[in-house]
Amino acid sequence: MTLWMTQRTPPMPRAVSLLLLACLLACPPSLLQAAERSVPATEPGPGDPDRIALWPAGQVPGQTGAPRVPRVIERSDDPALPDRYIDDVDAPYLVAYRPPHPDGTALLVIPGGGYQRIVLDKEGTALVPAFVDRGAVTLFVLRYRLPAGRSDRQAALADAQRALRLIRSQAARWQLDPGRIGVIGFSAGGHVAARLSTGFDLPAYPAGDAIDAHSARPDFALLLYPVIDMGAHAHGGSRARLLGEHPDAALARQFSMQDQVRADMPPTFLVHAQDDSVVSVHNSLVYYQALLRSGVATEMHLFAHGGHGFGVRIDPALTTAQWPALALRWIHAQAPEPRR
Repeated sequence: MTLWMTQRTPPMPRAVSLLLLACLLACPPSLLQAAERSVPATEPGPGDPDRIALWPAGQVPGQTGAPRVPRVIERSDDPALPDRYIDDVDAPYLVAYRPPHPDGTALLVIPGGGYQRIVLDKEGTALVPAFVDRGAVTLFVLRYRLPAGRSDRQAALADAQRALRLIRSQAARWQLDPGRIGVIGFSAGGHVAARLSTGFDLPAYPAGDAIDAHSARPDFALLLYPVIDMGAHAHGGSRARLLGEHPDAALARQFSMQDQVRADMPPTFLVHAQDDSVVSVHNSLVYYQALLRSGVATEMHLFAHGGHGFGVRIDPALTTAQWPALALRWIHAQAPEPRR
């Protein structure tokens, strides 16, 4: 006969138990959830070769004081399907995903999050199998500043411009063609990508070094369920965080990307689902119409089903699941831009 013996933990003193319970009750539920799900160790740390700082230490435009430690939160209970987001980014950076045999093409990836947070997996790491492993494209996923707290509404554009310039300036190091560096943006990140596409030469920050001498114009742009309009079709949360609760008509027009389209912007690939109840499909429709009017080469794929924020995690039975393959074919069909 085998005897199983269990060692019991001594009971916690009653006074300590009551004190712990009081502390737990005093904490807001959101704080408790963030503390329980915080996973900062999943991000590559400073000095990691895959983490690339956008700006020299202490020289982020418009920033004062020591940068906060970014907060990374995990929202998924399934280790096979992580769903992290990051906020409190004061010192923006890129995380690189490189194929063993790069084909010379790169994408600056700008995830969404409603200008409140930055989604890291559904619109970041989940792209790796299709784009890096099978497509041989090098990805640089951007952790950008958000228009709250220490940053203003131009910070995200400044970070996107700097990121594109940095990638282009180091193209030889990463085995890239400097004329094949594009941008892909999702949801509010699609708004940032559209701002970069239409405002690549706007002075979003003062030039500071040789990197800033390079062009910030993407060679092509892909926008997935993008926030475009700040008027009738606006995503309310993105508009409020970027422009305030009641922006005037002039400010709303300035940040409505269909009103900023220009003939010399990059060719653009659009993807949206008709049943998107978060960011209306009309955002892509008005942008597409503006691109056509300006003579910009464009391709749009509208799908009946998919909702919002699907990234590449789509039911394979849906036609929406075809978008990564369509995007890669479109990217590779683009003629290389002149070297800069």
